[in-house]
Amino acid sequence: MKLHELSPSPGSRKNRKRLGRGVGTGQGKTAGKGNKGFKCRSGGKVRLGFEGGQMPIHRRLPKRGFTNIFRKEYEIINISDLLKFKDLEKPIDELLWRKSRMLKGKNRKIKLLGNGHIDFPINLKVHKASKTAINKVESAGGKVEILK
Repeated sequence: MKLHELSPSPGSRKNRKRLGRGVGTGQGKTAGKGNKGFKCRSGGKVRLGFEGGQMPIHRRLPKRGFTNIFRKEYEIINISDLLKFKDLEKPIDELLWRKSRMLKGKNRKIKLLGNGHIDFPINLKVHKASKTAINKVESAGGKVEILK
């Protein structure tokens, strides 16, 4: 078999319907769009969320809640996640967190939580930390530095 001998299997490829090419084709005159009205005109498409003049669902439902525009978002790192850095000597800062792909968001701060156990000294630089997390790291001989 050669490249020029390849062809699609019969019936797998179909010609597109050619609209508006005379009455004899079955799709002539109005080209399947019917007679008059919004949808037969050029650009006549119903916009997103339009429900035929009925009050749309996004306007019928009540508004709820409040969005705080000053909200601070934190990336959560647990003590159990620190096992990756067991043999590391230098302090772990934001750059190292990103290199190890532990942070998912872009402009979020880092918060250390005390879920898990640690038995080796480690120096951490985070924006926030819980009291239990700080106690666990310091009891293992490490240090937690809180960044601004």
